[in-house]
Amino acid sequence: MDIGPLTEPEALAIYNFTLAHDFRLILTYHSQGEVIYWQFQNYNPPNSFYIGQQFANSSGYSLEETPYNSSFAGYKDWFIQSYNRPGYTVEVGLGENPLPISQFDKIYRDNLGILVQGTTLSI
Repeated sequence: MDIGPLTEPEALAIYNFTLAHDFRLILTYHSQGEVIYWQFQNYNPPNSFYIGQQFANSSGYSLEETPYNSSFAGYKDWFIQSYNRPGYTVEVGLGENPLPISQFDKIYRDNLGILVQGTTLSI
């Protein structure tokens, strides 16, 4: 059993998909906290904080620095480090995981602006 980066088929698929495209920014989604994490260590891609503020304003989520203990293993971190472009982890919902389906409508409403802005922002 392999353990490590890019040993799982879904991780390898996302990695290869990213290499094949010229993404201006990326969004990753997790469940818990209604917060947006915008940076990785000391990497600060151009406009990343400003874009994160726009996402926070449209969603009502807070924009925060990535906690140290949450760094080093995520797609967002790799993208920021490798491409020097903005990457965000959006933590949706509140409560115990798995989040109940009853939160879906609120999560959708909160995140629709982020998704639209993410496709239309000029970087």
